[in-house]
Amino acid sequence: MGKIIAVANQKGGVGKTTTAINLAASLAALEFKTLLVDADPQANATSGLGFDPATITSSIYECMVEDLKAEDIILQSPNIEFLDLIPSHIDLVGAEVEMINVPNREEKMREALQSLKQQYDYIIIDCSPSLGLITVNSLTAADSVVIPVQCEYFALEGLGKLLNTIKIIQSRLNTELAIEGILLTMYDVRLRLSNQVVEEVKTHFQQMVFDTIIPRNVKLSESPSFGIPALLHDAESKGAMSYLNLAREIAEKNSVVLAK
Repeated sequence: MGKIIAVANQKGGVGKTTTAINLAASLAALEFKTLLVDADPQANATSGLGFDPATITSSIYECMVEDLKAEDIILQSPNIEFLDLIPSHIDLVGAEVEMINVPNREEKMREALQSLKQQYDYIIIDCSPSLGLITVNSLTAADSVVIPVQCEYFALEGLGKLLNTIKIIQSRLNTELAIEGILLTMYDVRLRLSNQVVEEVKTHFQQMVFDTIIPRNVKLSESPSFGIPALLHDAESKGAMSYLNLAREIAEKNSVVLAK
């Protein structure tokens, strides 16, 4: 039975999509069968794996609004053997309005992904940068959530609101939802501020913080423009190696060392 991990933070620019793409690619590189679900209308995770969102005819939107089977819209990564994608599309913007009178509207993504848990070791959901219905759907579908937090001045701003949303979902929609961990991103070893943020977050959240810290890295910023994860752009870059370490940390934490 696979594990569904949502990557969520309603604050933009924290490395959420970068984390979703590169964590999924790293898990696949470790030969875990992995599915990346792009649940962001901006469709950056879709383009980040080399697909043109403008040419996508069926996406997670159709699964949630029109009850299309998720199995029918899975795309195989052209570059990474164990990695698949359920793409997104700009139409997803309208899903919240269209689903307003739909019964159990918070559980549409869970219903769509349920049958896929048997087929994958990990399903990674890239959430939209908001706390709207699509993100609520993603958290309701997930077993756990990774929260990226950038090493900058406003790092903890909005984190309380997200944790409160997670508590509400845990109490009303998904009692099994756990926090996989808080991931520190955009770390610059030269800045005293980065080090202060790391200390502050670790003091506040202790065991919830991943050991792996993601540095600021040019290769991580460049790779989406080539439509490939950092691992394929430059496997020896600090960014690629950090996400590989994160994938190992998550796999070890979940004791998912599958017989191969």
